Amino acid sequence: MYVLYDNLDSGNAYKPRLLMALLGIAFRRIEMDTDAGETRTPAFLARNPNGRIPVLELKDGTMLPESNAILYYLAEGTPFWPADRTARAQVLQWMFFEQYSHEPYVAVARYIRRHLEPGHARYDELPMRLDRGNQALAVMEGHLKTRDFFVGAAPTIADLALYAYTHVAGQGGFDLGAYPALRAWLDRIAALPGYVPITQG
Repeated sequence: MYVLYDNLDSGNAYKPRLLMALLGIAFRRIEMDTDAGETRTPAFLARNPNGRIPVLELKDGTMLPESNAILYYLAEGTPFWPADRTARAQVLQWMFFEQYSHEPYVAVARYIRRHLEPGHARYDELPMRLDRGNQALAVMEGHLKTRDFFVGAAPTIADLALYAYTHVAGQGGFDLGAYPALRAWLDRIAALPGYVPITQG
């Protein structure tokens, strides 16, 4: 059985947890208190020297970190990873966009507001994080105006990668009211059979 080193507040850890729920894959979940430094212990650093979750322990004991790498591993041979070469490249395009242009702003703004006390020096970053995050959300909105999902006619791991932090963007101070196509897409993901919310282990 797979073992997922997880945190219920982490969008990155939610990505593989959501995919496994959608695919009906059994796994054991181990909650890690990142605020208490549980991912910085020698025992955890032996699993992932980068000291971050999620980490998926494979059935042979291999440790696989990085949320989008885990998504790819789990999606192989499923409808969430397209057969078409161009479609696969487009899935990766959006997953790279998520890590470079979306997560550093949408996710980090949420982290600052949820995990740091008001007055912390990092609150000074929020205007920049919100501006760049809204730029990313606007790109997503424009793309979704003419389609239901990011690549093709069905959801892929690109959708799950982007959904994880977008659906809780309000917790970081983002107003999704200006993005109707994006909100409709969020509803489509939440309606998928097997869907679980971020707070469900």
